[in-house]
Amino acid sequence: GLSAAAAAERLAHDGPNELETTPRKPLWKRFFAQFSDPLVGLLLVAIIISAVAWVFEGARGVPVDSIVIAAVLLLNAIIGLVQENRADQAVAALKEMTKAMSMVIRDGARVEIPAAELVRGDLVVLSEGDQVPADARLVSAAALRVIEASLTGEAEAVSKSTAPVSPVAELAERTNMVFRGTSIAQGSGSAIVTATGTDTEVGAIAELLSSVDDAPTPLQREIAQVSKMLGIAVLGIAVIVIVTLVLLGNVYSSEDFVDTLLLGVSLAVAAVPEGLPAILSVVLALGVQRMAAHNAVVKKLTSVETLGSATVICSDKTGTLTRSEMTIQEVATASGSTVVTGVGYEPVGRVAPDADHDGIPDAEKLAGPLADEVTVVLSGGVMASDSELAQDEDGAWHVLGDPTEGAFLVAEIKAGVAGSREGRFERVGVIPFTSERKLMSVFHLDEAHDSITMVAKGAPDILLELCTRVRVGKGSRRLNDIHRQRVMAEIEEMSSRALRTLAVAVREITREQFEATRIGTESERQ
Repeated sequence: GLSAAAAAERLAHDGPNELETTPRKPLWKRFFAQFSDPLVGLLLVAIIISAVAWVFEGARGVPVDSIVIAAVLLLNAIIGLVQENRADQAVAALKEMTKAMSMVIRDGARVEIPAAELVRGDLVVLSEGDQVPADARLVSAAALRVIEASLTGEAEAVSKSTAPVSPVAELAERTNMVFRGTSIAQGSGSAIVTATGTDTEVGAIAELLSSVDDAPTPLQREIAQVSKMLGIAVLGIAVIVIVTLVLLGNVYSSEDFVDTLLLGVSLAVAAVPEGLPAILSVVLALGVQRMAAHNAVVKKLTSVETLGSATVICSDKTGTLTRSEMTIQEVATASGSTVVTGVGYEPVGRVAPDADHDGIPDAEKLAGPLADEVTVVLSGGVMASDSELAQDEDGAWHVLGDPTEGAFLVAEIKAGVAGSREGRFERVGVIPFTSERKLMSVFHLDEAHDSITMVAKGAPDILLELCTRVRVGKGSRRLNDIHRQRVMAEIEEMSSRALRTLAVAVREITREQFEATRIGTESERQ
């Protein structure tokens, strides 16, 4: 990967990995934008006419009509401006909280950085479920498939590889590239960033979309229609009154004509609903506040009515908002059950027996066959993972990678067996987790015993079907129907308590079996 210095230099030269956004308008422009409504425009004309009429009448007293209408419009503008400023601040805070992060290799180590800080040449680590943060060329790919519907319109996930393609290949045929805005459907890989920000394929689309004007909301269209009708109506009133008075013969001089004109204009101004804009703003502002109480941010007042006009809302499946910190709570093996104390990623707690299955750790220390089995489970889970546990400068612990794999790292430290494999194993192969396979398998070379250890973790029901033996202490026994029923009962009992279950299996294989398994001719069963 790049060095931190090289990355900083490229970031300063190329700019952040962000799509261009419309610069925020200054405060005075946003204030005067509140007067762009057609109905407000009609009231502004009414203010001018009222002021002119007051002058022609001798400018006696104060122009009450003009002042009242102006005060209403000013209040309406202030309400709209304050609400939009609050919404902008809330949206800015949400963007800061939900900014995208990316896993990269820098200075030879895996680090998690904001996606906006990616630069050309960065080595990005990709895994299932990730959003691709920038356009990049693959340098490794293991069963990698990417959903590129946002770019190509093709709903089916596309298989990716490191094989070179023609320089003039179409976008959909660039199988050795991944593009910003797409998502990893399955597999894993790593890629060198080739373009960031507006230089990406999705950046070109964003530039085209930026030239499209926003369509008016249903409420804005209705207000425009009402304003047009009112304008025609008040003009008609003024004309009818003036013509009628002239035809009746009540106009004998220029002064009488001016009085008649002022009377018609006054009636026309009186027909304009001065309070309507303020009432609309207050009602919409109350709607915005009610939605804010339910944690919904509305940037524009008129959007409240637009949401109310929606007849169909398309939503993804339900989910749970959490801190995304997984914790191993229990470990069940052939010799019994154990509980793991502590919450979160801070490696503080212990792994203790739970003979009576009450969820409370026993006073006895973990020892004997149960300790051997738990060590294999936790260490096996760590071996079959790509995550790392790290501590920030402020002392907070976090996981670089999958939260479930992080839970194994933390539990292994709590059990006091972390580092026991140091220098013994070397990873030589991996079959990544996929939604179809529901397993992740890794192969570690054990030079001391001239063998290869295969470790698999995944869905218990799937993995149980692949197993023929069960770990007991330091050895193993043949897995019979009684053992299988017991394991399934443990799974069902844990699931009934809303616990997520995961199984770990280990197998020693020869180099020949490893090569056969790696190319897909040897079953994982046995």
